[in-house]
Amino acid sequence: MFERFILAMIVLAAVLVGIETYPAAVERYGDTLHFLNEAVLWVFVVEALMKMGQHGAKWYRYFLDPWNLFDFSIVAVCFLPVNSSYAAVLRLARIARALRLMTALPKLQLIVGAMLKCIPSMGYVSILLGLLFYVYAVVGVFLFGDNDPVHFKDLQTAMLSLFRVVTLEDWTDVMYIQMYGSNVYSYANTTGIEPIPSAMPVAGAAFFVTFVLFGTMIMLNLFIGVIINSMDEAQKEHSRSVLTGAGAENDLVELESQLELMQERIARLRTNLKKSG
Repeated sequence: MFERFILAMIVLAAVLVGIETYPAAVERYGDTLHFLNEAVLWVFVVEALMKMGQHGAKWYRYFLDPWNLFDFSIVAVCFLPVNSSYAAVLRLARIARALRLMTALPKLQLIVGAMLKCIPSMGYVSILLGLLFYVYAVVGVFLFGDNDPVHFKDLQTAMLSLFRVVTLEDWTDVMYIQMYGSNVYSYANTTGIEPIPSAMPVAGAAFFVTFVLFGTMIMLNLFIGVIINSMDEAQKEHSRSVLTGAGAENDLVELESQLELMQERIARLRTNLKKSG
């Protein structure tokens, strides 16, 4: 019941932040919203104190759990002595309360843990993707820089254009400019550089089709594969921890039963000694 109550408070905090995005609602119900925000904040404070109290004299063990640190930092930010010029900090802190759903729901914790676990592998995939972008951007500047200075005037502009292409956002327009020439497939030129029209139907089609295949199809599947592998590893670790916890609990029950038997035997021995005495 307590966990459900905290979960309800987290949802309420998220709803309150959403309501505050409507100026009319803030003007009309500002006092009520302020009261509810303060009430939710103190509920979170009591929750943190109760979790610390679970550890007794070793209350500092509360901070050994990264999720507890995350919860505590969200609550602590709300008590910072900021003035009106830093009101945005408090708003951000209120928004962060909604993120506490990750700590309240174990399945979300598992997903977040898997995402954090896959960051190293994601880094290598990102390096590979960066190399692909770099090579294609250099080739694009050499091939299409004169015809299309808007998208390929220099290396950084070419890489930004390729990012647009890899997201499949109107990428065919960029391709058609190179295939038919900038004088045929007209577009708005805001660079101030006069293009030199040049139609390259084969090179243009080959360049963009291969880039979309490599950049979107293959790389996207690599990212998905890394995430799925990390999810599988996180699930296995979670299962092992659960089994370990269950095994420890079974050992504790067995020790308690043995202790009870020993206490019964000691009681019998004392009774026999009294009778014999």
